[in-house]
Amino acid sequence: MATLPVIHTAPGEGLRLPQNVEAEAALLGAMMIDNRLADDVSDMLTPDHFFEPVHGRIFGAIGKLRGEDMLANPLTLRPMFAGDEGMKELGGPAYLAQLTGSGAGLIGAKQFAKQIYDLAMLRTLVEVGRDLVEKAMDTSEAINPAAQVEAAEEALFAVAAGRDTTKTIKTFAQATTAAVDMAAKALNTGGGLSGVTTGFDSINARIGGLHHSDLMILAGRPGMGKTSLATNIAFNASRRWIDDMALGIAPKDSVGAKVAFFSLEMSADQLATRILAEQSRISSEALRMGKISKAEFRQLADAATDLQNLPLFIDDTAGLSISALHTRVRRLKRQLKDDLKFIVVDYLQLLSGSNNRAGDNRVQEISEISRGLKTLAKDLDVPVMALSQLSRAVEQREDKRPMLSDLRESGSIEQDADIVFFVYREDYYVAAREPKRPVEGDDPRVFEDHQKWHMEMERVYGLAELIIAKQRHGATGKVILKFEPEITRFSDYAGPQYAGPLE
Repeated sequence: MATLPVIHTAPGEGLRLPQNVEAEAALLGAMMIDNRLADDVSDMLTPDHFFEPVHGRIFGAIGKLRGEDMLANPLTLRPMFAGDEGMKELGGPAYLAQLTGSGAGLIGAKQFAKQIYDLAMLRTLVEVGRDLVEKAMDTSEAINPAAQVEAAEEALFAVAAGRDTTKTIKTFAQATTAAVDMAAKALNTGGGLSGVTTGFDSINARIGGLHHSDLMILAGRPGMGKTSLATNIAFNASRRWIDDMALGIAPKDSVGAKVAFFSLEMSADQLATRILAEQSRISSEALRMGKISKAEFRQLADAATDLQNLPLFIDDTAGLSISALHTRVRRLKRQLKDDLKFIVVDYLQLLSGSNNRAGDNRVQEISEISRGLKTLAKDLDVPVMALSQLSRAVEQREDKRPMLSDLRESGSIEQDADIVFFVYREDYYVAAREPKRPVEGDDPRVFEDHQKWHMEMERVYGLAELIIAKQRHGATGKVILKFEPEITRFSDYAGPQYAGPLE
């Protein structure tokens, strides 16, 4: 449970903070009379939830004794408060016995505990409000109002995050029920798909879809198409959501998703152009240059009309911190009434840590970011896909297929990720090795070299490998995909398996 600060002074003259000291006293008395009650409410409260500081210390002392499997009553607690100045003001250690005098809290102890917690939340809201007002009154140039709003939202979410701690503990029966439900979903969708669909049968067959609470890293060198693949997957999931809703499938049974795409590198209109190019099958370069026919423009308009209700939400704010990302995701999830089911971040290295100061250790900052992304996936129970750069070490090897060690600041990223994908296109590197184009009169070896290169290029052109380098829930391996660079579109590969070096 999150620790809540206690306010002992009112923020305004004549204002009495929310409190019920009598309920605190009754609960503590009941806990000392019946230690089973102490065990029951220990997960609901912390010492900071009590308005009266002495009551908070008594609660903490009871928890300490119970943690050591000892009885907690006025006699066993007395030595712990012999020198407590606050206790002396209340009559000394004899106050402990007074708390047990009436036994008023024995009936309804959990209700008292809930009220104490709720009042502590209200006091914290007062603290957040007071802090917000004080900062809002500062009109100096160094103040960033937008950052203040995000900080206030983060503080409010921190209060809300601890509202129900009991739901985090599940019996084995509850856990097995969830596992059976997941298997039933996989069976009902035709087998092999228990999470959000990627839209690629070959990928779904390998990983079973995008699973809730998983952090997936999609990495590759520049030019490999990792943003294109992430965009394709985001589109496929959101389009499947529309199709499932049209068929009357319940949201909880859909393998589609409402998707949040955080693009820290490309603008929202650039991403939209890519998606329109993919769906209208018009070159994205031709779209940008305006080199399209009237017929192609009609295709484009039809695709735009067809996709206008796509539940794909793009945030292209640059320079987001990991805490600001959390805030924006929670806000969107609330706006969508908890129907947000998939998050994409493009890309991880463009996020900043919470304390982004010059001279900070970049490895530590990346560790904070990767942990924050995993926490986001787990707390919101949604799959998160974060794109990542690879180090230049790939380019120094003869075989340029990526490895886990190629991830930049790889230690924390590799550790926190549930799945690590690498996108690799051999045709990118083969194209770069094109020998001199022969012209009439050249040495026959020039013609021979170019012919060999041409044959190799034909073998690999338009094919991509999705390498599954880590998978917590299954086997590693690779999937062959078809890639159309003109429209930046990936699709399942239906042709014969080409004889690449890994075959």
